[in-house]
Order: sequence, then structure tokens, then C-alpha cells
Amino acid sequence: MNVVGLLFGGLEIIMREAGLFAAAGFLLLGLSDLAVDLIWIRLALRGRGEPPLAVSDLPPPLSPAPLAVFVPAWDEAAVIGAMLRAALNAWAGEDVRIFVGCYANDPETIAAVRAVRDDRVALVVGTVPGPTTKADCLNVLWDAMLEEERRAGRRFKAVVLHDAEDVVHPLALRLFATLVERWDFVQLPVRPLPDPGSRWIAGHYLDEFAESHGKELIVRQALGAALPGAGVGCAFERVALELIAYESGHPFDAASLTEDYEMGLALAEHGCNARFVRIAEAPGGPYVATREYFPAAFSAAVRQKARWMAGIALLGWDRLGWRGGAAERWMRLRDRQGPLAALLLFAGYLAFGLWLLLAGRAIAAGEALDPLPPVLKWLTAANLALLAWRLSLRCGFTASAHGWREGLRAIPRAVVANLVAMAAAARALGLYRRQRRTGRTRWDKTRHRYPGPQAPR
Repeated sequence: MNVVGLLFGGLEIIMREAGLFAAAGFLLLGLSDLAVDLIWIRLALRGRGEPPLAVSDLPPPLSPAPLAVFVPAWDEAAVIGAMLRAALNAWAGEDVRIFVGCYANDPETIAAVRAVRDDRVALVVGTVPGPTTKADCLNVLWDAMLEEERRAGRRFKAVVLHDAEDVVHPLALRLFATLVERWDFVQLPVRPLPDPGSRWIAGHYLDEFAESHGKELIVRQALGAALPGAGVGCAFERVALELIAYESGHPFDAASLTEDYEMGLALAEHGCNARFVRIAEAPGGPYVATREYFPAAFSAAVRQKARWMAGIALLGWDRLGWRGGAAERWMRLRDRQGPLAALLLFAGYLAFGLWLLLAGRAIAAGEALDPLPPVLKWLTAANLALLAWRLSLRCGFTASAHGWREGLRAIPRAVVANLVAMAAAARALGLYRRQRRTGRTRWDKTRHRYPGPQAPR
């Protein structure tokens, strides 16, 4: 056999082994996804015909009290002013105090906050130069809130989290004020804003959040698993945060990259209850949700996804372990499968690319293609069926949230999501190694945009 024959023979072995590894892994992950889908379908059929709850159906709060909104801001001069003005306008009639956390070495953001000039905004400048972590900034805001409570002699009812790029909903605080009297943690849906300039990169967030907040969190809730926070559009009952802060003095772990996710799990472990709430603005109307633009560039999306993956899948494994019952452990496994899924995607794309190369060579030489092993054929057929099911569901969820055109785009956007996931996994491993080596974490944030004065809801 000549050198070329040996080379292609080696490539064929790699193709088969990579394909078998990817196909077996995809089947396991696909069956897990299918189980979630079937549970969601059962829940949907059970609630069929019942009109969704609207804000007007809620009773007024039993005990009116002010709400505190925490907005951590590092290098957010481009968006924080517009966000605050829009939020203050949306919540014109609400008893709210917005605490904005800044750093002394970020004078542009400080100036942008000061320019708002509204008594409902409290500028809080930490003593440590930035960036630290988002969780550390939130703890500084917690201390500022406690100090204001002592000084003003009034106690806040709940803490609401928002980011500097969020388009808040006018009815969100009205909803939180009532629901935190029943649940310790309330999470509203997040609906990314469609970006006409980035249909594919920013657009893939539409697909992921439509499915996650239209199905995944609903299933978690039904199974009794802990409800992770999304970091925005969520409210924590005041006493619940005090319970978490009892030992360390602060509710958020400053060493965490994904403090929102971990807070949801910590509350569940302390016996607190949580609710993912989808309530319509009005009967037959859209859900009350938080809107925002997500990264429009590939590098920015990778940066953001890498932080999520490092914090949840890698550091979260170290920090939170595997506690809880069967449903909780299953959900944690799903949360942490990102790096494995990225490895499987790489193996799958490698196998497919090599198969195309080998098929092209065989066709050029007038030879017949070597048949795939029976087990690989079976796995491939099963995975193609699961893929068709998966894409049809994603298309449906995206279409329901953003219209049929975006729903159709969700199908090819799955490839974009896979490419982002593979690149993010490689970066996440670097972040994880750095944190393990140095023991330090810092705010690995992305640039943000705000929709402007006529921001859609």
C-alpha cells in the first residue's frame, strides 16, 4: 500500500472512531432532551384550554413596601444612562429605589449615572478598583441598601436584579410586589430583542431563550428541581437574601462567575421556594418579560457563553457538587453538559468532514464507498430522527415568541449556535484553568447596546 493509501486509511479510522464517539454521545444527550420534551408536552396538554394568567388577575400586595433594584455597572457608560431613564419612566408610579454599582476607576460610567438626576437613583461607588466580579458589585449594593434602611428607617420588600442594558417592563414591579409575598424567588422570562444587523449571531439567542424559558424552566419547576436565576428580571424576597447572607454577611458569592445561577440553587438548599412566572400583560397579550440585545459579534458571543459555561459547568461542579434528589441531579447534569456537548460536536463535524473527503476521493477514483459499520448506521439514523424532532421544536418555540420568519431561521441558526458553543468551550477551559491556578475571578463582560428612547418591550 502506498503512502497516500496509508494516509486515507488512517483518516478512515479516525472518521469511524470520531463518528462512533459523537453518535453515541448525541444519542444519550438526545434522549435526555426528548424526556424533557415529553414532560413538557404532558404539562401543556394538561393545561390546554386554560387562559394564561394576566397581571390584572393578581390581587394587590398585602403589605405595600418599597422595592430595591440592583444594577451592577462596570464600563457601561454607553448604555446606563438610557437604561435608567427608560426604567424610571416605565416605573413612574412605583415605590422603587435603583441602586447602581460603579467603580472609582470608571469615571465615565459614574458621570453617566450622575447625569440622570433622579432621587430614585442611588449611585454606589465601591472602594475596590474594578472590575471585581458582578457578585462582588452586587454585595456592595447590598451593603448600601442596608445602610439606607438604617438611615431612612424603612425596609425594602424585595431586591430586583437588572443589567445595564435591560429594557424593563412597566408591570414588572407591580408583579414582583405581589408574588414575593408567596415565593422567595420570582423569575420572569427573558426575551432577546431581534437584531436586524445580526440575524445569525445575535439571532441564535432568540432560539435558545425561546426554548429555555418556554419549556426547560417549566419542566424543572414541575419536577421540583431548583430554579436557576437568569440574572435579570428576577426578584428575591428580602428575608430570603438575609438567610443566605447570614454566615458570610453577603448574599452573593464574590468568587462566582455565575452568581445568578448559584443563588437559585442556594435558595432551594435553604428551603426557600421559587417560581418561574409567565403572566400576560393583559388577557390575550404577550407575557411580562425583560428585553435586551445580546452580543451581535461572534467573538462577543463566545466571550459571554464561555463565562456561562465556565461558571456553571466547570466551576459549578467544583463549588456546588451533586446534591439533591434524582430530578435535581438530572437537571444539574443537563446544566453541566456544555463542554461534553461541544466535544461531541467537534467529533461529529470532524467525522462528517472526513467522510466528505473520503467520499470525494472514492468518487474521483471510481471506487465504491466502504459501508459504515452497522452500529454506526443505526446510531446515525436514530440521531437524525432526534435532530429533526429537536429542530422542529426549536422552530416552533422561536416562531411562537418571535414570528414564523425567525422560526424558520432557527433551523440553520443551529449550526451557528454549535460553532459558538465549540469556541466557548475552549475559552471556558482557559477561564477555569486560570481560576484554579490563581484563585481569583474577575468580571469577564461583553459590550452592550441599548435600543434607544423608543425601546420595545
